[in-house]
Amino acid sequence: MRLNFRFAIVSDLHIALPHTIWDNPNRFHLVEVSIPVLEIILEHLEQLDLDVLLLPGDLTQHGESENHAWLQQRLAQLPYPVYVVPGNHDVPVPQKDGHSIGLNDFSHYYGKCGYENPDRLYYTCEILPGVRLIGLNSNQFDPEGKQLGYMDDAQLTWLKGVLASAREELVMVMIHHNVMDHLPHQSSHQLGRRYMLDNGPVLLQLLRNAGVQLIFTGHLHVQDIACDRGIYEITTGSLVSYPHPYRILHFQMDDRGRKQLRVESHRIEAVPGWPTLAQTSREWIGDRSHPFLLKLLIQPPSSLPLQQAKELVSSLRYFWADIANGDAMFNFPHFPPATRAYFESFSAMGPDGTPQAIDNYATLVL
Repeated sequence: MRLNFRFAIVSDLHIALPHTIWDNPNRFHLVEVSIPVLEIILEHLEQLDLDVLLLPGDLTQHGESENHAWLQQRLAQLPYPVYVVPGNHDVPVPQKDGHSIGLNDFSHYYGKCGYENPDRLYYTCEILPGVRLIGLNSNQFDPEGKQLGYMDDAQLTWLKGVLASAREELVMVMIHHNVMDHLPHQSSHQLGRRYMLDNGPVLLQLLRNAGVQLIFTGHLHVQDIACDRGIYEITTGSLVSYPHPYRILHFQMDDRGRKQLRVESHRIEAVPGWPTLAQTSREWIGDRSHPFLLKLLIQPPSSLPLQQAKELVSSLRYFWADIANGDAMFNFPHFPPATRAYFESFSAMGPDGTPQAIDNYATLVL
């Protein structure tokens, strides 16, 4: 059979009605623009012959019930189906309190976005003839109430059954936390692994055994496409962070079973009241990334003395913004050799060590 469909991804919306926004001087993202940016994106998408919209988590800023209610009502007005999964910001507490919804409340808000069974935080459905989507939950809490990025055993058992019975030509998976490394040594670095699914290798093996080739994630606020032995993980940057991206994807399979996915990325440059949004948000990250970058310089593998790190950190002002933008190339000739090698390893390189620009625009042959 032939497959030919177009879908979009908008990630980490952090929707915040104005009266729910509270100031945080360390916040990297501009939640103030969440709703106007979303409206511009939806206006564009409604001009396309779009089949599906995927939202891989962090739909709201801090899991506020009124922000979830606003978003589900807005999504219900769209002319195409929308599918969501929860992010860590959507369910920041195990049980609802006076500020946020609880973990098990999430599915009750999004019954029309995949959660036909409100008693379960994961789902599967045939979103188009021959196309199955599996929406997973990567949010758990330990006995002390600390939030974890993890898939519990019950969900893994359920997933094995779904994969074993799936007969569609294409099976896609959506989950909030990253399953693959999108940054050098992400899964082993203390600043990077909090964005990872703790039992990601288990999930990857299940998907590999079942022949699944596409995973869609968010959380990291970075434009990146990673590949691990034939499985592609496409993570999409945040609607409220530089460069305010979203993706439009076109999947095709011909009569001979040859599959390809064409990926294109778009960005929001301005919204009402923010005529220089892209420039403003790039500077916003530059202003707030100093403590984070200083840690990268003084912690392994760089391990510079604090004073030397302070002398170099200004050179990294736009480092995280450039990573978030995708397809970045870095050159720090004035850094000590080991430190230079580490920071330049964040460049977009192919397996053979040559520059490779696939984070934003790519045709993936599956």
